[in-house]
Amino acid sequence: MVDEPPVDSLTLEQIEGRSWGDPPPDATALMTRVHELRRKPVGTMGAEDLRVLIAQKVGLDTVVPVALARLAQDPLLEGEYYPGDVLAAVLAVPVSYWAANPAQQTALERVIGSIDPPDPELAADIRAYRERTAQ
Repeated sequence: MVDEPPVDSLTLEQIEGRSWGDPPPDATALMTRVHELRRKPVGTMGAEDLRVLIAQKVGLDTVVPVALARLAQDPLLEGEYYPGDVLAAVLAVPVSYWAANPAQQTALERVIGSIDPPDPELAADIRAYRERTAQ
């Protein structure tokens, strides 16, 4: 039996088994960035890389667990914008994702429970998430 390489060393393209190819010539900077990030090993992605992919709903099955692990260590993990911007992106993940991944939703609830949001916008994001996911 051959050992599978760890996910951290693989790219989203390798994990998903499909390449998007090069971005179209008229692609926006964001589209180009997402294409580039799909070719970057998951284990080398920084906070901003995760924030971008999650905000664009790309590779959620792979990048949300990575983001949650990092948020468990630093709930206000910051990409390029403000403390907690990675958490804000995770909070906006579709309800269907959380329904399919209850253990990850529990991990997110632990992260949320560990902080006192530093600004009203993040507090509003948490409230909106809780309203959307209330059963």
